[in-house]
Amino acid sequence: MYYYFIIALQGYCLYHCFVNRNQFYWYFVILFIPLLGSLLYLFLYVFQKQDIGKVQEGLTAVINPTKKIADLEKKLDFSDTFENRVALADAYLGSEQYERAIELYKSSLKGTFEKDYYANSNLIEALYYSEQYTEVIAKIKVIEDSPRFKKSKAMFLYGLALEKTGDIAMAETLLEQFNAPYSRYQERLGLAKFYIRNGQTEKARTILNDISTESVGMSKPSYKLHQEYIKKAKEMLATGL
Repeated sequence: MYYYFIIALQGYCLYHCFVNRNQFYWYFVILFIPLLGSLLYLFLYVFQKQDIGKVQEGLTAVINPTKKIADLEKKLDFSDTFENRVALADAYLGSEQYERAIELYKSSLKGTFEKDYYANSNLIEALYYSEQYTEVIAKIKVIEDSPRFKKSKAMFLYGLALEKTGDIAMAETLLEQFNAPYSRYQERLGLAKFYIRNGQTEKARTILNDISTESVGMSKPSYKLHQEYIKKAKEMLATGL
C-alpha cells in the first residue's frame, strides 16, 4: 500500500506541475526524491487549508477508486433517502456505470422529487452515454421549462441526441446557442465536430479558428482551465479538415 501511495502522490504532483507550468526542475525533484520531493512540492504549490480535503480525496480515488462508491452504498443501506440515492447515482455516473446510475435516478424521481432538476439532468446524461437517445428526448420534457435548462449540459446532450435520431436541423439550432466567444469551449468544440460529421467543414473551421485565436490573449488561469479543448481545436485545424 505504501508503494502505491508514493506512486499516486508522484502522479498527482507531476500532473499539477505540468498543468500549472511550474519550474521544470520540479519534475526531477519529484521523480528522484519521491516522498520528500512530492511533499515539498505539495506544501509549496498545492496546500491551502481549503484544498487539503480535495487532495486527500483525489489520492484516495487513485489508490482505491471503488472506496467512494462502497461508502455511499453503505450510507444508502443505512438511510434510504433521496439525497443518498442521488449521491450514489452520481458516483455510478462518474465511474461510467450508467445502467446502475439510471436505475437509481429513476427510483429517486418519484413523488415530490419527480421534477427535481439536478437528478433529472444527471439522468439525461446517463441515458445519453448509455446510447438511449429516444429516452433522452422524452425525459427533456420534464426540465425544458426550467430557467436552468438554457445552455446547460442537459440541453447540449439533448441537441446531440436529436442528431443521433436524425433531427439534424433542430440539433443544429440548439447546439449553435453555445457558440459564444471567450466561453463554452467544450461545447464549441463539440459543435465543430457536429459540423464536421454533417458536412459543414467551413463552419467547423470558423469555430476552431476562433478558439485558437482567443487562446492567444487568455490569462494564465483561463488558459489552464480550457487548454484541453484549445489543444484539440489546434490539432483539428492542423489536419486541414
